[in-house]
Formats: sequence, structure tokens, C-alpha cells
Amino acid sequence: MPTQDRRERARAERGALIVRAARELAEADGWDAVTTRRLSEAVEYSQPVLYSHFTNMQAIVTAVALDGIAELAAVLRKAREADGLRGLAEAYLGYAEAHPAVYAAIFTRRTDLVFGSEESPEILKATFGELRAAVEPYADGDAETRTEVFWSALHGQATLNQDRRLRPAQRSDRIAHLVRLVTG
Repeated sequence: MPTQDRRERARAERGALIVRAARELAEADGWDAVTTRRLSEAVEYSQPVLYSHFTNMQAIVTAVALDGIAELAAVLRKAREADGLRGLAEAYLGYAEAHPAVYAAIFTRRTDLVFGSEESPEILKATFGELRAAVEPYADGDAETRTEVFWSALHGQATLNQDRRLRPAQRSDRIAHLVRLVTG
């Protein structure tokens, strides 16, 4: 059994290395630069080894997204507990700005993740739960829908900020306005 445990650990470490390398390549050069060839060179394993861990590039993006969602949940929790709704909004937009490729993997790239259903991974539900916990005190009835509207507005700002479609100097004012809309 120790040999089997060692093999499983080595396999898990290789998988984590592949995900880390994909994330680093994507953050440095964008997702279009993350090819199996470049990835196999970065991790120093052959392409068949990559495919023994992940069935395709979409599965790798999904793994990066899951890692990012776990990070985002922790960031949101800390901000919500320290600074409430506004702090959470700032943290969400800050995460999107600091990790654009991971943010894209989570919310805009094609993945195997199912959002908003019973089949959703627990980490997705937990991350949405952080958003909901910040919005719920201000909800008059359907807290889940109000949270989805708040999240949609944050996502819109994150995406438009990333594409430089919004005035950077107005970022704080947009957040304040959104918080006022939610808190009513």
C-alpha cells in the first residue's frame, strides 16, 4: 500500500503542477497562449502525461477555475467579515483585477462547471453564499435573486473594468452607488 499511496501523491502533485503552470501561463500571456505544447514544456512532462491527468484543455481551465473560486471565497469572506457589503464589493473587483485570467476561467471561459443548481460543486455554493451573506440583511424577500442582481452588477463592472470600458477614476463611486442600490 505505501507504494500505491506514493504513486497517488505523485499523481496529485503532477496534476497540481499542471494547473499551476496553466494559471501562470494564462496570467502572463492570456488563455490563448495556454496550449498543451507550451504547458507540457512548462511542466517538463509530455503531452500524453497532461492528457493522463486532464481529458482536454477545458478540463484544465475547469481545474484552474475551481482553485480560483476557492481563493475568491476566502477573499470575499474576509472582506465581508471585516467591511460588510462595500468591502466585499471592493474585494470582488480587486480579485478580478489582480487575477484576470483566473477570473476569466471562473466566469467567462468554457468549463465543465455548473452554476446555480443542485449539481454545483460545494465551493461554488460557498462562494455564492459569501455574496448572499453580505446582501441578505438588505433583502426584502427574495435574498437569492437580490444577490444574483448584485453579483451580476459586480461581474459587469469587473468585465468592463478589465476591458477598460469604464472610467477608472469613478470605480469607487460606482461601488458606492451599487451598495446604495442594494441597501436601499
